[in-house]
Amino acid sequence: MGPVDEFRAARDVLLRHRTDYDAARREFRWPQPTAFNWALDWFDRIAEGNDRRALWVIDDDGTEHTRTFREMAHRSDRVANHLRALGLRRGDRMLVMLGNVPELWETMLGAMKLGVVVIPATLLLSADDLRDRLERGRVRAVVAAAEVADRFAGLPGADLRIAVGGEPEGWHRYADADGAADTFEPDGRTPADDPLLLYFTSGTTSRPKLVEHTHTSYPVGHLSTMYWIGLQPGDVHLNISSPGWAKHAWSNLFAPWNAEATVLVLNHARFDADRLLEVLERCGVTTLCAPPTVWRMLIQADLTSRRLSLRELVAAGEPLNPEVVEQVRKAWGLTVRDGFGQTETTAQIGNSPGQPVKPGSMGRPLPGYHVALLDAEGNRAEEGELSLDLARRPAGLMRGYAGDEEKTAEAMRDGHYRTGDVASQDADGYVTYVGRADDVFKASDYRISPFELESVLIEHPAVAEAAVVPSPDPVRLAVPKAFVVLVQGREPSADLACDILRFTRERLSAYKRIRRLEFAALPKTISGKIRRVELRQHEQQHGERRNPNEYWESDFPSLKDSR
Repeated sequence: MGPVDEFRAARDVLLRHRTDYDAARREFRWPQPTAFNWALDWFDRIAEGNDRRALWVIDDDGTEHTRTFREMAHRSDRVANHLRALGLRRGDRMLVMLGNVPELWETMLGAMKLGVVVIPATLLLSADDLRDRLERGRVRAVVAAAEVADRFAGLPGADLRIAVGGEPEGWHRYADADGAADTFEPDGRTPADDPLLLYFTSGTTSRPKLVEHTHTSYPVGHLSTMYWIGLQPGDVHLNISSPGWAKHAWSNLFAPWNAEATVLVLNHARFDADRLLEVLERCGVTTLCAPPTVWRMLIQADLTSRRLSLRELVAAGEPLNPEVVEQVRKAWGLTVRDGFGQTETTAQIGNSPGQPVKPGSMGRPLPGYHVALLDAEGNRAEEGELSLDLARRPAGLMRGYAGDEEKTAEAMRDGHYRTGDVASQDADGYVTYVGRADDVFKASDYRISPFELESVLIEHPAVAEAAVVPSPDPVRLAVPKAFVVLVQGREPSADLACDILRFTRERLSAYKRIRRLEFAALPKTISGKIRRVELRQHEQQHGERRNPNEYWESDFPSLKDSR
């Protein structure tokens, strides 16, 4: 059996057992090719004579761009030939900084065919961010939107620069690929362990690390993501994610095209719930993935206003609060299924289709992933650091952190890959997120999970988002403090602060009570994840001094009468 047949067979096991978790876990085996190029060996194979939509992009102004599988295969051949003509060769590193435009998918496939290593980058990067990426990524070439070309001015490296949508001075035109041949001849087989992607992490706690994935780890590894989402051939899959981050490749490239589904993308500058609902109805979307922030905004719209074709709903990026799940279920009769993965991996854990969903749980280990919860000494524990067994190494695990052997060794030790996330697991195998190892803290010697407290806060009708961190206290050393963002139409006030604190006191054990609350914007990474480390540092610096719009439980004598 050749590598493509082995890949298809593994995929078909997951399709066949889409709603039978135990059978999928029992029968699935990771393909182990020695040579594999997903763009050439898989995508081009399924594209032969295939005039179904592969890509469907809808712009802000309503303009739509579509590519069939056959068109995408030929177009990416042109791009690969164009990049080769400009001097790029296997192993060269290329930074790609594009929005949700068809050229992004053409470039990803074309670079893959050529063997060029891609460093995806978000359009939000500043010149200083780009300097760091060009230097640490040892970038030789850049493909970027013309409107961001000025950010590269004066930056060293990346002598070959290609602009999409314009002609900045000194840049090559991406449009010149139109004149290249639409058939591509590779210079040989692609070793399956050759580098394919280099991702800079979002940097929630430290300087971004450079994650290295291979021609196996992401293309093959995302079979687990396909299974978690519940994708099937012919689906129309919409994922709300920004280019430049790993989740974009998860659900806008590898998982749907592994399943031979259509990738539907909204190239919109701002999220609009009503417009999203219109697209879901008009385009016949069957599977939807969105981050928790989007789900929280979406439930503020009238979810019952459209007749939808949705079958599968998933959320990823950060844990999704149970209250949001319940509101969607009431409106659509569907459960938003949570899952867990990292830039360093594909989907590791998830509530898969057709299986019971336990409120608050991320689900169970997905086919091909073997999870252990380890304490600080490396012993198995009921609650501990979520880790992956390297003796049964999943295909979806990164090779390591490029150029940083120390961090790689720190993450992969004692026979396990350590995720840095703390979780618990019940007797049925369901895993519940506790928090980042750096986020969990002690108050009065009790361990506090910020996520648990945030999940209660978000149930209050006035709260749109929340983050909990330790705040210095002379008696308890630290107490839980909540930073709260309100829903549209609500304003900060002492009465509202008192109401939110009372609401949480009625739903939390005494030792978990939120003792302080501040109405404030939440610092986030450019990928949208909350930077709790910044909030913790802010609290440590301010000590016991009050901040503007901050309220303490002692401000409200009436709270003494509540539970």
